[in-house]
Amino acid sequence: MDIGLRKRIEGMLQYADVALNGQRPWDIRVKNDHLYRRIFAQGTLGFGEAYMDGWWDTQALDQLVTRLLNARLDQKFKNFTLLVAAAKARLMNRQSLNRAYQVGEKHYNAGNDLYRCMLDSRMIYSCGYWKNADSLDQAQRDKLDLTCRKLQLEPGQKVLDIGCGWGGMARYMAENYGVEVLGITISTEQAKLARENCQGLPVEIVVQDYRELTGRYDRIVSIGMFEHVGSKNYPTYFSKVAELLSDDGLFLLHTIGGNTPANRTEPWIDKYIFPNGMIPSAQQVSSNLEQDFIMEDWHNFGPDYDKTLMAWHANFTQAWPDLQGRYSDRFRRMWEYYLLSCAASFRARSNQVWQIVLSKGKLPGGYEFPR
Repeated sequence: MDIGLRKRIEGMLQYADVALNGQRPWDIRVKNDHLYRRIFAQGTLGFGEAYMDGWWDTQALDQLVTRLLNARLDQKFKNFTLLVAAAKARLMNRQSLNRAYQVGEKHYNAGNDLYRCMLDSRMIYSCGYWKNADSLDQAQRDKLDLTCRKLQLEPGQKVLDIGCGWGGMARYMAENYGVEVLGITISTEQAKLARENCQGLPVEIVVQDYRELTGRYDRIVSIGMFEHVGSKNYPTYFSKVAELLSDDGLFLLHTIGGNTPANRTEPWIDKYIFPNGMIPSAQQVSSNLEQDFIMEDWHNFGPDYDKTLMAWHANFTQAWPDLQGRYSDRFRRMWEYYLLSCAASFRARSNQVWQIVLSKGKLPGGYEFPR
């Protein structure tokens, strides 16, 4: 064991009120003494991988990571791996058209059985709206209806759903507001189930990248997809949406947001969960949309994602006995780390959730949405 590195780690953890091999739920229980060198060599990537490998454990991973983020300890490990990732993000377009389908293959095709067990009955894979909700199903239904009311949907309208997932939003709009929907996804597995979920409704589901779209729509909605666009493609994204949206139309963008501009995502999340992902800052969003849109409404309900992720984790844990025959224990620890560390990022207010309503500025009388 490298005693010097252990002491350095212990000194840093004091700022977060976290101890090694302590008795509190959020303390770290070390099971492999090579952990300290791995953290210094690989930063947050090594920390997450070490958890997957069983090198350390904790009773309350969400509480631990919340404390680490509040103390900004994730910023203390600027290792070579992170520098290389930052350089790649500056030099290349990691979200180019020929790379767009990678996240679908790696993450969204992981298994519909997994997502059925984890998500609500509509299989909505984005933040719920918990203002008046006391269950995951209600929080997701309230989010869908909030979105529809912000879009001011009317029967007969043509709606484009960019990043439609398993079709839950498309189905809700068609069933409850009488609109016709085209939903696009980059996941073949999502598309198959989305078509089943929307059978008999005026909903078409296609596997397609947003850059390949044509046509004209009265309303456009994109929930939880913008995180895959990448900063190099923001101008293209907004100009394409403007091209597809009618002059008097509305566009609602629902996205996770960061507090500062970025050109890459956290290394562990990039490698294991959302390859080529990137969380935008408010500045990056606003500076790129202003050429094509005016901002009508900006709503932040980021703390609701903490509740949503904890509900997903509870469902996943309950379903694990049925899933473990198809997924390894290392996968279980990976998925647990993903859900609980992300919940912590919203609890620590490191990440936000924004719903932004945009128009082309040609709405008679302007736009008004009562909270």
